[in-house]
Formats: sequence, structure tokens, C-alpha cells
Amino acid sequence: MVKQTAGRDALGEFAPKFAQLNDDVLFGEVWSREDKLSLRDRSLVTICVFMGKGMVDSSLKYHLISAKNNGITKEEMAEIITHAAFYAGWPNAWAVFNMAKEVYGEDECSEKHGGMFGIGEPNTAFLQYFIGNSYLKPLTNPAEDNLFLANVTFEPGCRNNWHIHKSEKGGGQILVCVEGKGWYQEYGKEARSLKEGDVVVIPPNVKHWHGAARDCWFSHIAIEIPGSNTSNEWCEPVSDEEYNNL
Repeated sequence: MVKQTAGRDALGEFAPKFAQLNDDVLFGEVWSREDKLSLRDRSLVTICVFMGKGMVDSSLKYHLISAKNNGITKEEMAEIITHAAFYAGWPNAWAVFNMAKEVYGEDECSEKHGGMFGIGEPNTAFLQYFIGNSYLKPLTNPAEDNLFLANVTFEPGCRNNWHIHKSEKGGGQILVCVEGKGWYQEYGKEARSLKEGDVVVIPPNVKHWHGAARDCWFSHIAIEIPGSNTSNEWCEPVSDEEYNNL
């Protein structure tokens, strides 16, 4: 769990004891007791309490963002607010819905997958190197063209194994993100979140992986850069623990 510093940032000089209790006790000792209640369930309880008290300020938005990050989906959040409305009040539900729409709508996924190029066919040839289902739509003919481009689409949660684009000279890969949300990570570095319009330049001989976000489809164009004695080395899968900690 990320260490909270909001109390010290806002009230560290004015009310240092309150700031310490906020950061170290409430968001430290209490929220960290995941063996008693998961972060997801703590977010659910907190949203209902805020809704019942009619607290719809920036603190509720923070908890809605945390709930989303802790795994509560848009559909689940809508059902939580609907259920609580009968106990917390209809006007409170409207207020929370308006804020939840903002939080969950910031990166809402399109129902049409694959972007402008379409989803293509199931990527069965490389199935063993992916967790989840992916789809491939070649945009050039590798037998005739010197440059190979393909639109790769990942279902939510799908990612490829760690792998290396090997080359003695030149080589590597460029990703152009065309739809949805995804991740890219080089070995030993922090993962980078991806969205439509982002470009990733992958150097040759660097171990990395890429794939979709947990709650959204993702598509990118993969451009294979020509080089000398190029090959792909597929490595171990990205574990659920590594992926879920993003």
C-alpha cells in the first residue's frame, strides 16, 4: 500500500498531531490490515459511509479513485451506489453518481476493439507467449515488404511474456498505441501506463513486456525495425503478482 502523506502535506505545520494520526494511523495502521479486510472491501465500506453522511467533497473523489485502483469496477460501483441509495437517500446517490461518472469516465473504454484498423484474427500462433487472448491484424506483407507492421489487440488483463528483440545491429521495435489503455515495462524499471496516441521506442536487446490494463481493451501497432541477425527471445510470463501490483 502506498504511504499516505496528505495529512502532513496539508496540515503538517498547523496541526502536526492530526496529520500524523491521519497518515500513520488511519491510512497506515487501519487501512494496512489487509489480513482482516481487503483494500477493495475497505473502499466499498468507506464509499457507503461517505454517501450516508452526504459527504461529496474532494475527499469522496479521492476515495472513489482509490476504490477504482483497489479493483472495484464501474459496474460494481454503480450497483453499490444504487443499493446504498435506499438507505442513504436518493439525493445523496445522485451526488455520488455524478462524481463516480467523472472518476470512472476519465478512461472509459470503447466498445469497438482494435481502433481504426479493427481487431483482426485470434493470435493463435503466439498463444503460448501470452496470458489471456490477443488478436493480430497484419498491416503489411512481410514476404514482400521490408517493414512489418501489425495491429495487436489485447483483451483486458492480457499481456505478453517478458521478451527480447535481439539484434547485432539496428533492430528493436516501435509501438504506436491506437485504442484503450495498456502497460509497457522494461526489466528493472517502473512500468509505464499507455493510452491512445502514446509511442514507445523499444531498444534492441532489452527485456520487456507490454499488454492491456486490467479493466480495458488495448491495441497498438507493432513496428519491427530492420536489423542484422534479428530474432525474438521469449522469456517467463509476467506473474499475476507483478501485474496486479501495477
